[in-house]
Amino acid sequence: MKLRESNVMESDQCSYCQSEISGYRVVCSECPDIELCLQCFSCGAELGTHKRDHSYRISNGSPIGAFEVAKIWTLSEETMLLDAVEQYGFGNWEDVANHVESKNAEECQDHYITFYVQGSIGKETIFPDAKNIIQDHTCPHGGPLSPSITTPVNPIELSIQEQHELGYMPFRDDFEREHDNDAETVISSLANNYDDEDIDIAVKLTQVEKYRTRLKERERRKRLAREYNLIQAATSLAKQKSQTPGRKKGTKDEREFQEKMKVFAQFSIAAEHEKFLECTQKERELRARIKELLHYRNNGITKMEDVEKFEDEGFRREKKKEQKKKMGSSSPAKRGSMVSKKASGVIEEKLDILIDDDESKDEDEENIPKEMSMLPGFDMLSDRERRLCNSIGMSPANYMTIKTCIIKDYLQRRQGLPVKIRYPSGLDKTHRRKIMSFLADNGWIVAL
Repeated sequence: MKLRESNVMESDQCSYCQSEISGYRVVCSECPDIELCLQCFSCGAELGTHKRDHSYRISNGSPIGAFEVAKIWTLSEETMLLDAVEQYGFGNWEDVANHVESKNAEECQDHYITFYVQGSIGKETIFPDAKNIIQDHTCPHGGPLSPSITTPVNPIELSIQEQHELGYMPFRDDFEREHDNDAETVISSLANNYDDEDIDIAVKLTQVEKYRTRLKERERRKRLAREYNLIQAATSLAKQKSQTPGRKKGTKDEREFQEKMKVFAQFSIAAEHEKFLECTQKERELRARIKELLHYRNNGITKMEDVEKFEDEGFRREKKKEQKKKMGSSSPAKRGSMVSKKASGVIEEKLDILIDDDESKDEDEENIPKEMSMLPGFDMLSDRERRLCNSIGMSPANYMTIKTCIIKDYLQRRQGLPVKIRYPSGLDKTHRRKIMSFLADNGWIVAL
């Protein structure tokens, strides 16, 4: 068997019939050094440990190489060599050999230098006499490293109070908000990728040029403001306005609106901009007044002399509710009768704006009074919580306070901590039980 294997390796013969093979042959993938001619393979020849059902591959004898060398390099080995040099770089022959697998580092180096550097391919692709053309990016009027962009201007001499008012940082010679403050967003997401095409690089360079243009405009405005002392003038004007007697500072909403409208100040003079802000504020006041009048109309008030009675009745009703909460001993029927008597008195005055609590509940439990919808904290409640507050006559703020106390008490009890309950003064026990039952039914707490 050993003699036959040596003959096969020397004379390229069939392992079964010993005839010379020229051209295609069948090589067993499981048995070493077993090559069969096509005739023996078609007859199902078996030899030693080789069986006819073994896996096999078709071979064409000597491999075909791209170059004429004594030890043939297959086309797949050539491709893997080029891929490895591109991936690991020229000179890392150990990594290149590990990638090719079938050749060592010295063979890979000699083959690549012989045929791809010093050979015909290298002569056509490598130009050793080519000079590197270096572009100067620090010229005064071009390039991203131009000193004209980063040359600092003279700092401003301002007091500490003025620096705080203007948002000026003297050590950086910069303001918290500069002209075109979002200019950096143009290039913030740019990055160089290895697979960028020429068109991608051209687009990125265009974005960088656009950013540089915006920086130049920012510096131009900064220099202009310093040359004409515009910053000092703006500071003195702000002082005069703040010291003007009778001038209101304005609410938070007004100041936020003025801040948003600053962008339009460049299209008009100062007097026109001030007039615009005053007219806008007057419009907002008129809208609020119209909403108030609509509220009166919806409650049946058609004359201005009835407004005072309406407000007085509303105030008395709120005061009556507070007194009932403090008393806490009157029955629901008694409270309903007292409210109904008061409601009848209001009807005699042709002000059908106050309706008995029990009657309103019978008509529609989900009808929330508009007075309650205007109270603070109403928008933070759910629909069921609003109906609960309406049914017990409690304001949303008081309900939120009591709800917080109950939930905090429940959590402390679950943790085994000592509890000292402090509910708001004048809280009706019936109302507290109703709130606790409501919270338990909705899963906020668990009834103990």
